[in-house]
Amino acid sequence: MAVIDSVNIGGRQPNPYKKRVDTGIGKVPVGGAVQVRAPGPKTTGFGSGLIGDYIGDGKHHGGDDQAVYAFQREDLDVWADRLQREVPNGYFGENLTTRGLEVNEARVGERWRVGPDVVLQVTMPRIPCATFRGWVGEPGWAKWFTQAGRPGAYLRVIEAGEVRAGDPVEVIHRPDHDVTVSLVFRATTIERDLLPLLLAAGDDLDPGIRDDAIAGRLVELD
Repeated sequence: MAVIDSVNIGGRQPNPYKKRVDTGIGKVPVGGAVQVRAPGPKTTGFGSGLIGDYIGDGKHHGGDDQAVYAFQREDLDVWADRLQREVPNGYFGENLTTRGLEVNEARVGERWRVGPDVVLQVTMPRIPCATFRGWVGEPGWAKWFTQAGRPGAYLRVIEAGEVRAGDPVEVIHRPDHDVTVSLVFRATTIERDLLPLLLAAGDDLDPGIRDDAIAGRLVELD
């Protein structure tokens, strides 16, 4: 059964990896329930979809289409082996650490029910940034992470409510296209030839990503 292994939030802290912004990347599991709601637009909204979680770079992170970030515990275990160090839940900056759910094979537009109340919709993959690269502190980290093609998923809040560790995750809607989080990530970062395939997602595809797919543009890694 797919479940939430932990719910993770990060407080505000100095960010030595970017100028003029603090960061909330250092997320840690919390006990009890956490309120989830749509945060509103980038720069003018609340940033994160989880109350109590801090987003520092509101230009590039947070907002309704990146309200919640999910990463699977199984992939953290793989990275722990490769890095030869502990990788605790929340270390990659994820709000929801899942177990038993293939996050990277989720289709954009897919909807999950988390616990009894919350409904989330898959929007796009996470792109590694300078803060993430500096936080992990491994030479070549952004390249490693990108080549693995397993970035985790950003989620939009469709129905607000509370989430907590142990909540079941149920896929309640799966679009009839085959455009997955992993495919979007690979196409927009290192495999330009895959870009036309993204258009099959139609309105489920983020408008900015659609424009990149039409123009044949790869994203610039920060």
